[in-house]
Amino acid sequence: MYTCSLERMTNKINTFSKFGDAGHGGITRYSLSEEAIMARKEFIKRMEAIGAVIEIDDVANIYATLPGTDENAKRIVMASHCDSVKNGGNYDGILGVMSAMEVLETVHEHNIPHKHPLTAMIWTNEEGSLYPPAMMCSGIVCYDYLPEDIRVKFRYEDMMNSKSILDEEKTFGEALKASGFMGDKKYRLSPEKYLYMFETHIEQGPILEDAGKDIGVVDCVLGMFNYRLKFYGQTTHAGTFPMPKRKDAFFAAAKALNYLHEEIDKLGYSDLVYTTGELVCHPCVHTCVPDFFDFSFDARHEDPKVLEKVLEIVKSCEEKDWAGCSCKVEKAWNRDTVYWDKKLVAYVEEAAKELGVSYQYIHSGAGHDAQFVSYMLPTTMIFVQSKDGLSHCEPEYSSPEHCTEGASVMLNAVLKADA
Repeated sequence: MYTCSLERMTNKINTFSKFGDAGHGGITRYSLSEEAIMARKEFIKRMEAIGAVIEIDDVANIYATLPGTDENAKRIVMASHCDSVKNGGNYDGILGVMSAMEVLETVHEHNIPHKHPLTAMIWTNEEGSLYPPAMMCSGIVCYDYLPEDIRVKFRYEDMMNSKSILDEEKTFGEALKASGFMGDKKYRLSPEKYLYMFETHIEQGPILEDAGKDIGVVDCVLGMFNYRLKFYGQTTHAGTFPMPKRKDAFFAAAKALNYLHEEIDKLGYSDLVYTTGELVCHPCVHTCVPDFFDFSFDARHEDPKVLEKVLEIVKSCEEKDWAGCSCKVEKAWNRDTVYWDKKLVAYVEEAAKELGVSYQYIHSGAGHDAQFVSYMLPTTMIFVQSKDGLSHCEPEYSSPEHCTEGASVMLNAVLKADA
């Protein structure tokens, strides 16, 4: 068994945290921004220093490869992303890149024999924070293998024309050309050239910490659905119209949301999660009774039958009167549970056992590039404990020790896959 370097990992964490330092302990590093380009250049510099060959595809995904003993063998890739959400943390995404780098550096340092070429990779625009949607470039690369209902969202032409949320005149395609990282389509990840993919990531939740486990052996990404509930009422003056005659869409939505929580909680599934995270209110004026209110409803669970029960409750909102307002329920999108390759999951568990690292099986509630790749290649993930379960915020933290353990587990799982 081999272990990665705590000293090197700590150095990488400290170095990459400077690229987009927001001044409050975290980063803002939008994809293809100046800060992201700094991180990319650091990745290339360190990978070239150990003799890795650098390739960049047409949507700026970067591949750094150490050759194996069999020049005809397919590559094993370890990948994640270096972009962040606004005022995000120093670990989400970039830990997977640093772990992949650490695997290659450890293989180089100890001259570890391996048959297959080993590739560390950066995916472009996983977060979609500046140029929606999320997981944009894995969606483009894996397009031909995705289910139809997902595929239609990732047409190359549409992605190139995705507008910046900060500058509506600038598109992703324009930023790509200006970045200097627009390479050649021939370098894209493909089943013709690649055998397996591994991704190490912070957990982004409290389950491992609460259980006293360092590493999560991930078995799937949870299925989910996202619907919009739209409420229609009547705008009147806030000070002159009698309360009994009002059709307040905001009040109607509040009653419906309370109903959803009560009815869904009655189902009794402790591992079911759901939330309302986005809303629209019209006219959104303090002297007006709202005539329209729209909120999102996101639910996630492994079992599609559980999600069906939740969806029945959500759709039942259309059949009810909400303080004189009507409700329309519209599907935004959904996904089925994505299961990781059982053989690769077993390699991860074996590696954790043999290293003496505490671990448990765990689901991923969040989406990752790996879930799109899994439609194309055998794929799996490794989770590292997150302090207090925090992520997508500046207090996000995983200790250098846990990060190094995650990289060591991935290294040994990859060597098992190579053998």
